[in-house]
This record gives sequence, structure tokens and C-alpha cells, in this order.
Amino acid sequence: MRSQAEAGGVLAHLATNLRRLRLAAGLSQEELARQSGLSRRMVNGVEAGSTNISLANLDRVAAALNVAFVDLVQPPQQAQASLRVLMWQSATQASQAVLLGAAPASRQVELWSWTLAPGERYDAQADPAGFSEMLYVLEGELQLVLAAETRQLATGDFFVFSSAQAYAYVNAGASTLRFTRNVAS
Repeated sequence: MRSQAEAGGVLAHLATNLRRLRLAAGLSQEELARQSGLSRRMVNGVEAGSTNISLANLDRVAAALNVAFVDLVQPPQQAQASLRVLMWQSATQASQAVLLGAAPASRQVELWSWTLAPGERYDAQADPAGFSEMLYVLEGELQLVLAAETRQLATGDFFVFSSAQAYAYVNAGASTLRFTRNVAS
């Protein structure tokens, strides 16, 4: 996720939602940490709203709680269909990832709007087995770096891949890159 100073609201929603969902599941912070593979200190810091957490680790917490990713980050009383939550922003603030909404699937489907400035890169950790992504390039050229290959996607191109591997989005071009990303589990 973004830095604490930039995240503001989303860290507050995450802190409130995590505590509520953890208590509803009858889990201590230590037990949630064990089930999600995180440290108790990390869980405590996220619940306090003082610790940043990666998107991959949020997926692990959601799985341990048996809830959807958006259940952790959505503002209270806001429908999943139209979230518009800024989840990542580069240090220059020229690149960002916005979770637009989510809908139920076998577990969950998320729709994201991504912008990457020229020369910027986002490195992602592997999602759990069974996750996939669908990408559609709206403007510019996306270089998708996967374990076994690198794909060049131009404006109008669409690509589906298993995100149960480390991958990266790269804008090696001279103009802004915009693309949508659907994540399904």
C-alpha cells in the first residue's frame, strides 16, 4: 500500500475493518498473525493504523479471515460495486493504482485502474494459487514481466495470466501508461 502519510483514509478503514473482522472471527492478533504468516507486530501495527502493509500481505490476511480483500479496505457503509480507493502511489505521485470496485466470483473479482508514468515500475509479489489477472491497456505500452517471459502490450491489447507468481508492470515508454486490471480468485 502507499506510505502512511499518503494513505490516510485507507489505513484508517483497514485498521477499523481488520479489528472488527478479527474479533468477529474470534481470533487474537497472535492467532491471525500465525494463520496469515505475518508477525504479531505487523498485525498490531495495521490495527493501530500505524503500519504499512503490502497488497500481497493484505491478501494473506483476508484469506486467514475468510473474507474478501475489499472487506478489509473499503470505507464503512460503502458498496463494493464502486469503491474508488487509492491503494498505491509512487514516490513521485505520478503513478497510482485505484481499486474501482469488486463483485463476487468463486471468491472475488476486483477491477483496478492503473496509471504508470514513463520509466516507472511496480513489482508485485505472487498471489496465492488460483488467482489470475486480466489486463487491458487503455493508453501507452505495458511491459509485463513474468517469471518465464516478458510481454509487450500496446493500446487495445488484452492479456490474462496466473498471478500466483512474482510479476511486474513496467512503463518503458515515453508517455503515460493507463490500463485496467481485473483480479479474480
